[in-house]
This record gives sequence, structure tokens and C-alpha cells, in this order.
Amino acid sequence: MAQSKQKPERTSGAQQASPTRETPPAKTVTPEKIFPVSWDQFHRDSRALAWRLNGVGPFEAIVCITRGGLVPAAIVARELGIRIIETVCVVSYTHTQQGEVSVVKDIAPAVVALGGGEGAGVLIVDDLVDTGQTAKVVRGLLPRAHFATVYAKPMGRPMVDTFITEVSQDTWIYFPWDTGLAFQPPIRDAGL
Repeated sequence: MAQSKQKPERTSGAQQASPTRETPPAKTVTPEKIFPVSWDQFHRDSRALAWRLNGVGPFEAIVCITRGGLVPAAIVARELGIRIIETVCVVSYTHTQQGEVSVVKDIAPAVVALGGGEGAGVLIVDDLVDTGQTAKVVRGLLPRAHFATVYAKPMGRPMVDTFITEVSQDTWIYFPWDTGLAFQPPIRDAGL
């Protein structure tokens, strides 16, 4: 995959990093299509991701992109027997407002050192790749890592190596941790 291998500056521990990439000013996402995902469905899809990744490894560690990557990373780690789980904390959205991508917690040096400091043998996990902006930043930190997401949108799909379900770019996924049980009008009555 041809891509820029520019590495963003790293910070240690809880220090906040400067934004690693210039992005357009914040914009509010107004989805045309909505795709609600239940806990059961997300668990099934995350297990399907683990099944698909089983033939790709072995992996020494998982780096999950918080917060969305925490749940699928736990499931994948369990299914593949991976004991080293690290996080990289990246902020790019506030609810439906997309803004600058910034790393607010970097990857631990011991995990970065795996694979000669390039990420070989490391698995990056996230719930979704949308525009690919977050993926580009994390790929810059571990360029040889295997990148896997449960869901992928067309703009970000080239940034990941493995995913389970593709959804259209104009679809907003409601993950189970973002929703509660409530009455939903029939699609026909809602004008969708």
C-alpha cells in the first residue's frame, strides 16, 4: 500500500500531543443513513474479525484505538490468546462533530519497540475506519502493524488491512455504547 510514512511527534505518558495532522475546521456530521448495531451483533462481528485474523498472525500485542477499539480489542485478544493490550488515545470526534485529529495518549515505548520499532507483529484494532484520518495518524506510529477494524467506510478502507463489514460513507453507525432501548418509528413513517 503506497502511503506517506511521515511519523508524528511522540509524547510520553499523559502529555497531550500537538495535533499530528492539519485537518479542516470542525464540521457536524448529519447522516443520511443510520445503522444501529446491537451488543449481540457487535460481538458477532468482532468474533468474525478474530476468526479472519487468526490466519494472519501471530501477533505479539494489540494496540487498540480508544475509545471505540476497546471492545473489539478485548474480544479479539481473548479469541487469539493475545495478552499484551495497549491503547493509543486519539480524538477526532465530539459526538457528531468532526474536528482535528490529535493523539492525547501515545503507545507505550515497550510496545513501539516490538518489530524493530515499526510495529511488525503488532495488531491495531478499532471499531470503524471512517475518513481514514485517525488511521493515518496511527499508521504513522506503527507503519508495519496489521490494521483491523470491524466496520469500514469507502474513504478509510484503503488504510486498513482487514475488516468485516463495509458501510456507505453517508451512513452513521450507532454503536451499542452510544444507544439505549427506545421506541423507533417504522422506516416508512420516519421518511427514510
